[in-house]
Amino acid sequence: MLKYVPAMTSVVMEEIPGKVTLAVEISNCRGNCEGCHSPWLREDIGEVLDEAAIDRMFADNFGVNCFLFLGEGKDPETLKRLASYIRSRYGVELAVYSGRMAVEDDFYDVFDYVKVGPYIAALGPLNKTTTNQRLYHHRADITPLFWHRGIDPNAR
Repeated sequence: MLKYVPAMTSVVMEEIPGKVTLAVEISNCRGNCEGCHSPWLREDIGEVLDEAAIDRMFADNFGVNCFLFLGEGKDPETLKRLASYIRSRYGVELAVYSGRMAVEDDFYDVFDYVKVGPYIAALGPLNKTTTNQRLYHHRADITPLFWHRGIDPNAR
């Protein structure tokens, strides 16, 4: 069973490049990243994430073209099953953010976008060239797409 926090579900434009993304925070995080922005997501909190909850989210958020699982929880089979449901029912792209250094190969078959790597404050998030985190699109590393942010285009 997966759980999510409805109050933290939102449509975002920055998590997945070029996508209008429905971002859903998954609880029961397996990570223990120092400096985590949402440490309460390590707990067993929120509501059950199932097909009915997903249908309600899509009914309330017209125009999204990507669904992002912000976390994996502790039930990878349900995660993958729900991802397959979303793809077959709504035809949007799928993304997952994992705090693990690597995920199983089948994640790259199920999800269009896979982010790996625990957050390490000294290395920074995806928009820092020093980050240890990586975002893959169909197995291709697209992390550098985030690095233009914060750079002064007039600097020489």
